[in-house]
Amino acid sequence: MDHDKELPNTTVFWFPSTSQFDSFTPETPATNVSINITSHHYDLTSNAILTFIYFVVCIVGLCGNTLVIYVILRYAKMKTITNIYILNLAIADELFMLGLPFLAVQVALVHWPFGKVICRIVMTVDGINQFTSIFCLTVMSVDRYLAVVHPIKSAKWRRPRTAKMVNVAVWGISLLVILPIMIYAGVINNHGSSSCTMIWPDDSGAWYTAFIIYAFILGFLVPLTIICLCYLFIIIKVKSSGIRVGSSKRKRSEKKVTRMVSIVVAVFIFCWLPFYIFNVSSVSVLIVPTPVLKGMFDFVVVLTYANSCANPILYAFLSDNFKKSFQNVLCLMKVGGMDEADRSDSKQDKARLNEATETQRTLLNGDLQTSI
Repeated sequence: MDHDKELPNTTVFWFPSTSQFDSFTPETPATNVSINITSHHYDLTSNAILTFIYFVVCIVGLCGNTLVIYVILRYAKMKTITNIYILNLAIADELFMLGLPFLAVQVALVHWPFGKVICRIVMTVDGINQFTSIFCLTVMSVDRYLAVVHPIKSAKWRRPRTAKMVNVAVWGISLLVILPIMIYAGVINNHGSSSCTMIWPDDSGAWYTAFIIYAFILGFLVPLTIICLCYLFIIIKVKSSGIRVGSSKRKRSEKKVTRMVSIVVAVFIFCWLPFYIFNVSSVSVLIVPTPVLKGMFDFVVVLTYANSCANPILYAFLSDNFKKSFQNVLCLMKVGGMDEADRSDSKQDKARLNEATETQRTLLNGDLQTSI
């Protein structure tokens, strides 16, 4: 693979080679070669639309995650263990959105105008927060598993201090995982244009292939496997608990958990699976590039960023406390119980001691928490 001839138009750090997805334009006379290169096989309309979409996703994602961060930090009632993980996820998603303006500019100009230093910073921040978002989702799923399946045994571990330590560990692990990005991110110049991409030590394609598989396993396959196993055990636990307390409560319990599992897993797969299919396919099969295929890849890249916009809805709006907090902050309605009385952190700290008992009571009542 000749990476010197690549001119990617995204800052996503493990994209398929442009030699596979961008080289679908037939040979043209010499007078038109420069036009084909600088246009990057996009007409002005499609470039403008794609740039507009990136900015919209960025704005929505920043606003949604900022709101989540604000209400968790402001209201003591929101400082639960689950919400501490949600706070970490919102921070990761918000930082993930910060790379979108640079991506949008590169798409609009078909050129990276910010230089090598900014390129490395953007790709590093983009990478670490992309992995952190997925790892946060996995940690939240494990936390739900512990709270539901092992409420008593996990009580001594499921504390705010432990949750904060786990969050720090998640960032540390993400930093280690994206070391290849920090080392090999750079700017490639080609025909007067530059592109922010990965510059591997050789052109054989082995490094590129290895990184694609590496990112797929750590950034999708392993987290998804853990998430599915966690919710599988949750469903089994809820079914067995529901049988003991009665069929009507069992049905309510199953319905809530099934809804939670379907939303979490389905959206995760929907937003990320197409992206990894493209990437894994680029190193495993021979792809015949077409304009439609290139457009599809741009769409799935947008989906990966859109997942960060969906997270505030998935992990916040399904919670009544988040809804009331949002309404209070946005002045949509007067919501009682979210101001002075709920700002007492000491009350929340004491409540943590009774969490195991409350979790058991929740299970017996068939009323599982759905704001994972």
